[in-house]
Amino acid sequence: MPQDIARVALVTGAARGIGLATAKRFLADNWRVALLDIDEPQLAQAMAELDAPTVTMSIGCDVAMPAQVAEAVDAVVERFGRLDALVNNAGTAVFKPLLETTYAEWQRVLAVNLDGPFLTTQAVAPVMADTGGGAIVNITSISGLRASTLRVAYGTSKAALAHLTKQQAAELAGLGIRVNAVAPGPVETAMAKAVHSPEIRADYHDAIPLARYGAEEELAEAIFFLCSDRASYITGQVLAVDGGFDAVGIGLPTLRGQRRNR
Repeated sequence: MPQDIARVALVTGAARGIGLATAKRFLADNWRVALLDIDEPQLAQAMAELDAPTVTMSIGCDVAMPAQVAEAVDAVVERFGRLDALVNNAGTAVFKPLLETTYAEWQRVLAVNLDGPFLTTQAVAPVMADTGGGAIVNITSISGLRASTLRVAYGTSKAALAHLTKQQAAELAGLGIRVNAVAPGPVETAMAKAVHSPEIRADYHDAIPLARYGAEEELAEAIFFLCSDRASYITGQVLAVDGGFDAVGIGLPTLRGQRRNR
């Protein structure tokens, strides 16, 4: 692609957290960015914070609604003329025991977390193919790799998204489109700060080799890398950005204590 043509990224769930951090990372590398979110007031705040009207646009959209997704992608193409990267970050969660999770809750979580990336990828792939290809990154979760309590809908949706990533990678490679996933571990998001008690945080610190939560910017760096030309031979992968959480089993706190006492 000629250097004078700025690339274009579409980031869903971009009003806050990892999505907004990712939008900022693209902008730092001179991409143009479309920020999509269902929370339009929060999205307006994010756009005001970015204060970059010539290279950004905002789109209110529910990614679980096919017509809205199609309209959103059309709007991006109309404004910027192309689409080079898609980050499927929009997601929702219900933290309830299996036997207390309603069917409606189950359906909504699967609709946003799984149907959403399916629909957006279907919509953007032809656009990317027209300009030689592109890259897609699905945001899964460590909850899709390791089961836990209270995450029957959320964890299942993210596990399914990890496999969808591989299906998309296999089928879209012929169009020049790479598809990967990033699975965040515990991250210092506003939601985590609000719902993770000191006891929960201590448990996570004990279970993570790096002994801390990740930063939103650290997730954004991994996402941006997978969308960049530096990842040109990487597709169909799920990258856990989790401080080593998924790599270890039981006994970590005890072993740490033994090491400290030597």
